[in-house]
Amino acid sequence: MNAPDALRRQLQATPPPAPFSAAELSGAAGGGVALLEGLARLEPDPAVRMARLGASCSLPAIDNARLMALVPDFGAIAFEQALRRECVALREDDGTLLVVVSNPFDDDLLDGLSARLSEGFALALADADTIAACLARHEDEVRRAAGLHMAREDENDGELVEELSLKRISADASPVVKLVNSTLYDALKQGASDIHLETVPAGLVIRYRIDGVLSRVGGAAGAELAEQVVSRLKVMAELDIAERRVPQDGRFKAQAGGREIDFRVSIMPSIHGEDAVLRVLDKEHLSAEMSGLTLESLGFDGASRAVLRRLASEPYGMLLVTGPTGSGKTTTLYATLGETNSGLEKVVTIEDPVEYQLAGVLQIPVNERKGLSFARGLRSILRHDPDKIMVGEIRDGETAEIAVQAALTGHLVFTTVHANNVFDVIGRFMHMGIDPYNLVAALNGVVAQRLVRINCPQCSAPVTPDAELIADSELGDVSGFRFHAGTGCGHCRGSGYKGRRAVAEVLVLDDEVRELILSRAPIRVLKETARRRGFRSLREAVTDLVAAGDTTVEELNRVTLLG
Repeated sequence: MNAPDALRRQLQATPPPAPFSAAELSGAAGGGVALLEGLARLEPDPAVRMARLGASCSLPAIDNARLMALVPDFGAIAFEQALRRECVALREDDGTLLVVVSNPFDDDLLDGLSARLSEGFALALADADTIAACLARHEDEVRRAAGLHMAREDENDGELVEELSLKRISADASPVVKLVNSTLYDALKQGASDIHLETVPAGLVIRYRIDGVLSRVGGAAGAELAEQVVSRLKVMAELDIAERRVPQDGRFKAQAGGREIDFRVSIMPSIHGEDAVLRVLDKEHLSAEMSGLTLESLGFDGASRAVLRRLASEPYGMLLVTGPTGSGKTTTLYATLGETNSGLEKVVTIEDPVEYQLAGVLQIPVNERKGLSFARGLRSILRHDPDKIMVGEIRDGETAEIAVQAALTGHLVFTTVHANNVFDVIGRFMHMGIDPYNLVAALNGVVAQRLVRINCPQCSAPVTPDAELIADSELGDVSGFRFHAGTGCGHCRGSGYKGRRAVAEVLVLDDEVRELILSRAPIRVLKETARRRGFRSLREAVTDLVAAGDTTVEELNRVTLLG
C-alpha cells in the first residue's frame, strides 16, 4: 500500500526522523511491558514518537491538523470498532481511503481490515489520543445518524475496574456492575465533575460534565439494562429500589488510586424510566490542590484579585459570591480564606458538604437528617466566638437573616447565593424577607463569577471568526483582537479547550450605592453609578480574554449575556 500524495509531500518537506533502533524496539517490548508503552517512555513527545515509529515501519505518521481536516468514513470502519481498536478510516480529497492506526503491530486488526475492506487503502500512524480526539469530534453526529445510543465495549474494562474498589460491591462481575464500575472509573480518569445517566426509549445514554460542558461518552442498549443500572446505583446509595415515582437523593463512597471519592446521587423519574446524576467529590485530590490554591491560580485578573483581597480583609460585614451551580463560588471563598487566614483569628465554616479541608479552620458539615441545618448550625457558630464565618450557601430567609445579623454584630461573613449577577442579589435577599436597610448595612461587596473554558495550548491557532458572529456578539471594533481557537487534539480530547479560568464582576458598596439601593433606584442608575467607580461586567471581563486569544467568541456568548 502506498502513501497518499498529500502524505508523501508532507514527508518530503520535512527531514526524515530517526527510526527506533532494533535494540530500542526489543527493549521496549521486554519484561512483559506493551511495546507502545515502552516506546512512550523512550520518546515522550507523541508526534516525534509516531514519526520515529513510522520510519521504523516504513509508514507515514499523519499530523494532528491533517487528521482533524479529513472526513471519517464510518462505513469502512464502524465508529464503535474504531473507538475500541484505536483506529479511524478517513477519506482523502481525491477519494482515497486512508486508515490511521495507533499500533502498527496489531496483526489481528490489519489482517481483518485487509479481509473486510473491498477497496484498496493506504495506512498511516497517529497517536492513540489524537485518534480518540478525532472520533470525539464526530461522535454526536454518529449517534444522531444512528438514531440510538450504542454501548461502548471496552476490552480493558475488567482491568480498569480492578483499580476501582467500590464499597458494598459484591464479587459478582455481572454486566450491570461492570458497566457502572467502568463508568465511574472513566469519569474519574477524565476529570468529570458530574455523571449523567439518562434513560431513553432505546436504553441508556451516559454523559460527563467536563470543564462545565456535557459531552456524550457512550451508553447501553435496552430499557431493561437501563433500569438495572439505575437500580444498581440505588443499592450503592442505600435508596429505595422499589420507589420509582418520586425523586431520591443519596450518596456512596468509592476507593480509587489509593484515595476515597464521594459520589452524591440524585435519582429523578422521567417519562422513559428514571435518570441519575452523580456529583463527583474527590475530596483528597481537591484538598491536595488546596495547598497551592490562590486567587491568581484560579485565573482572576489583577483588579478583581485586589478588590477581593481588600473585601476579605475587612474587620466585619459580608462578602457575597454569586453565580450558577458549578461556577466555582465555594472554591473562590476557600482561596480567599486561605490567602487572608493569618492564624490569629477563629475561622469557622458550615457547608453541605465540606468539599476541601483547610488547616486551622473549624469545618462543620450540614446534616439535615440529624437536624443540623444551615440556620441551626449558624446559630451555634455564633456562640463559638468566631472572627470569620463561611456559610456554604444561603438557601432560605432564616439563614439569610442570621448571616446578616452576624455581619452587623462584628463578624466577617463569607457566603454564596444563587443569582445571575451582582445586581440581582439585592432582589434575592429582599424576596427572602430581609430588611433592605440591614442588608445594605451588612454588605461590603458582591462578586458574580463564571468559569470560562480556555483554548487548548497544544492546538490553539489564529482564526478569523464569521463577520455575522462578531456583529451578533456586539464586540464593536475588533481590530486589536487576536482571535484564536483550538482545532482539537489528543491533549484536549478534540474539544479545542483545556482547563477553565475564573472571571468576575465585583460591586463594592459605598454610601452612594447604598443610598441608591435603599431608594429603590432603577438598575440602570445603579449600573451607571457603579461604572463611574470602575465596575466592569462579566461580559467585559470575558471579552478581554477573547481579545487576548485565550478563549473564543462562542465561549463568550455561552457564559455571558449581551448588554
